Parts: sequence; C-alpha cells; structure tokens
Amino acid sequence: MTIITRCAAVALAGFALTLSVPPAYAQGYPSKMVRITSPFPSGLTPDVVIRVVADKLARAWGQQVLIDARPGANGFIAIGAVKKAAPDGYDLLLVSNAQLTLNPHLIKSIPYDPEVDFVPVTMVYRTAFLVAVSAAGPYRSMPELVAAARNNPDRITYSSPFVGSAPHLGGAMLAYLTGTRMVPVHFKEAAQMFTSIVNGDVAFIVSTSGSAASLVKAGRIRYLAVAGPSRLESDPDVPTSREVGGPADFEIDAWGGILAPRGTPPELARRIAADIARAMAEPDVRERYRAVGFEAKSSTPAEMGDLTRTELRRYGDMVKRIGITPE
Repeated sequence: MTIITRCAAVALAGFALTLSVPPAYAQGYPSKMVRITSPFPSGLTPDVVIRVVADKLARAWGQQVLIDARPGANGFIAIGAVKKAAPDGYDLLLVSNAQLTLNPHLIKSIPYDPEVDFVPVTMVYRTAFLVAVSAAGPYRSMPELVAAARNNPDRITYSSPFVGSAPHLGGAMLAYLTGTRMVPVHFKEAAQMFTSIVNGDVAFIVSTSGSAASLVKAGRIRYLAVAGPSRLESDPDVPTSREVGGPADFEIDAWGGILAPRGTPPELARRIAADIARAMAEPDVRERYRAVGFEAKSSTPAEMGDLTRTELRRYGDMVKRIGITPE
C-alpha cells in the first residue's frame, strides 16, 4: 500500500468515525435546564399536553424542563423571545400551525419568518375541531345556525382567540362554504371566549374537544358537529358536518410543534426530536392526550419542515379563496 493510499484509508476511517459518533453538543445535551416557551395560556389544552411531555423529558434528561407561558399578541411575545435566543437547544418554542402557516397570510406584518428564523424540531400534537354553541341558545343543529346566518347577514358572530387562529379560519370557512357572512370576535383569554358562548353573546365557536369538554359535561354548551371527515374517538356521539346537513367539505384541524432558534445544529434538532418522540410514545402520555381530544403526533425535523411548507401554500390559497382580508 502506498503512502497516499494509506493516508486515504486513514482519512476515510476518520470520516466514518465522525459520522458514527454524535457531535459533543448533542452527546452531552442537556447539561442544564431547558426552557420551552409557549404562546398558550396556562390551562389551555396545548399547554396541558406539553407539560405532560416536559415532565417525561425532565426525567429522561435529568434536568428541569420549564414551560414558560407567554400568551398574547398572536403569539408574537413568545415567538420573539425564542427568536433572539442562543441556538444551543436550551430555548425551544411551542407553536401551533396558526402561528406558522396562517399568520403569514392573515396579518399584514409579522415580526418573524417561519421558514427562516427557526429550525423545525418535531410535531407534538394534532387535533380536529367541533362547532359548539350555548346549550341554552336557539341553535339546535348546523342547518339552523346556517339559516340564521343566511337570514341575518353580519349578525351571527363566532369566538376566536386571535386573528389567524384555527377557530378564526374555521368560522370564516363555514361562512364561505355556506355563502353567508359571519363576524369573528377575538378574545385575549380562553375563559372570556367560552363565557361569551355560554352567555349567548357570541353565536358559536369552532373549538377542540379538549378546550370545550368541561363546559359540555356541565351542560353549558353543546356540540353541533365535527368539522372533519369522520367522528372523533374522544366524542363518538357527535356527528360530522356532512352527516347533519352542514357543508360536506367543512374540515379544519390544528397541530402544534417545537421549533428551535435559527442556527441550531441539525444533529441537535434530531436528538431532541427523538427524545420527545420517545416520551410521547409512553402509554400514559398517549392516554392523557386522548382524554383531552388530542392525537399524540411526533415527527422528524424534516417532516415538520415539509408540512410547514405545504400548509403555507395551502392556507395561502385558501385565504385568497375565502376572501379574508389581512389585518
């Protein structure tokens, strides 16, 4: 073997060894507390499920995993905090598809670029939506709600947590599909949003089962239909919109995921994603998700990135078709 050949062999062996051993920053991670900043108020379903996952991660990592709830301003407060953080895996961000793929089309100027300012890590949940109304209100079915909107243009209102949220898009989509005009009412707090439904101040809400379940059980609000193609495992008695004479193609869902600041090494993002996937696979975690109407859905960073790009295009087309004016 020539000297050149031997050198080449040594170089290749070293390269192979480098590929087989995780970089030091991923191998030794985490060595201190990890913070997950969230745009959701404490007690809202996404906040509930991420805390379950965080508890599992803390045990696996041997480090505290802090959930830092910073609601408000369409998620801009939480997003802005993590955007400026060091790309070392110790500051992560929980977001919904609303912040990633809806806000860019519904808000004229947002202080972040979902494809540039962050690195996708993993999905952490997916959930379908239902149409809910006051149990004491006048609407007993989807056709009755639609008829009221048709007979009273711009008089039927629906609750939304913020511009660009899934409930906002869901209400706008229902109006578009039925040829009616309905008006969104945005609330800063989830409690205010649901109180408005219970009191009849707002006609309906497009909500997840997890967020509305306690009020449904208490007999304060009721579901009219699932905004999706099939009934939900968490609420099998609630029919789909198609089944009860509503729009057959009325479908809205939401998902949430973890992002890291731009510059976070791909190997570290994959390591965190794998650890979260293991935590979410545990039976008690999946049962907790199921109990609040969420699906425990994880992914690789690449899969989450692909989904984000796909939905950015899809929702852009949808917003134009529905005719929602950016605010």
